[in-house]
Amino acid sequence: MKRNFLKSAFVSAIAATLLLTGCATGGETKEATGSNTPIEGVPERFANGDQPKIKVIRKIGGDDHTAQFLAGAKQEGEALGFQVDVFTANGDTAKFHDAINQALNQDYDGFVISHGDDDATVNDIQKIVDAGKSVVAFDSNANLTSVDGVTLVSQDDEALATLSLDQLVKETKGEANIAYLWVDGFPPMVRRNKVYEEVLANNPGIKEVERFGVAAADTSVQTQNAVAAMLNKYPKGELDAIFATWDAFAIGAARALKEAGREEVKIYGIDVSNADLQEIQREGSAWRYTAAVDPKLIGSVNMRILAKKLAGEETPQTYDLEASLISQEDLQKSKDPVNMVNLSEIIEGWGQSTEFEEDWMKTLKEHYKK
Repeated sequence: MKRNFLKSAFVSAIAATLLLTGCATGGETKEATGSNTPIEGVPERFANGDQPKIKVIRKIGGDDHTAQFLAGAKQEGEALGFQVDVFTANGDTAKFHDAINQALNQDYDGFVISHGDDDATVNDIQKIVDAGKSVVAFDSNANLTSVDGVTLVSQDDEALATLSLDQLVKETKGEANIAYLWVDGFPPMVRRNKVYEEVLANNPGIKEVERFGVAAADTSVQTQNAVAAMLNKYPKGELDAIFATWDAFAIGAARALKEAGREEVKIYGIDVSNADLQEIQREGSAWRYTAAVDPKLIGSVNMRILAKKLAGEETPQTYDLEASLISQEDLQKSKDPVNMVNLSEIIEGWGQSTEFEEDWMKTLKEHYKK
């Protein structure tokens, strides 16, 4: 027994020695190399291999657009060598603010806050800034422009609404009964609604007969049910089109129209995802147009702006992402199924932008390339 014990102790000692030796000579790993060998051509913040921790917190969720936004932010951040954690509150205001306040007490260096619509968001972000952290806010409360050092990023919501509504007016010749799918409170929705009201005022033949909107984890399902019920109130000939201010609304409406055999009612929407593209391309689909910005690119651009803040570089107070119009006709002309990747073959420049992409970011990406 004693002999076996001594043998075991000897083996353990040898293993420990080898482990310590490995640690001492393990400078070949990328992490160790990054900490000992300066990275040339990058801001001082990142030169010694510093890998900031980033938290991305989004209020809305449960949709493909959110998933792609978060994926874009995470992919871009990790390519730069950052540690990126993401969270979506799925429309739950309390969870959203709890997540921000919990993260504030953790060791994050920077934040991307998405769809913080209320005044409490402004207060939360002020706390983050006061703690010396960097913040980029997307589609959030306009009062955030008063918080020093914060960049408020938005889609060009006025352009998105205009592109889609112009097609609705054109195709109906300015005479139509329409349903309006919209939810109040969110800054982008407020901006889109302003354009909508102007279009109705300038086109008295376009009449809103019904509206519905809820932001939740199951928005598309609730919308589908609401539109199905609405169709019973408006038989064929009494409803011409639906204007959907969010693709979670549009996809729910499209499913309801298909199930009811009412695809003579056309959909004009905002935002896009792979699921949306699949629906728009479907033969007989009611979804005619959607105006959008690539959600994955939105996430990437937000992260680039945050990276510049962490580097101590100048960033704008506000930034708007350019909108594009996607038509069913163009998608259905394609010989191959169109998705978010090859949509660039239909829409010039889709998903591509060099905005805020500095040379030093390319250097970091090469350094941390897997």
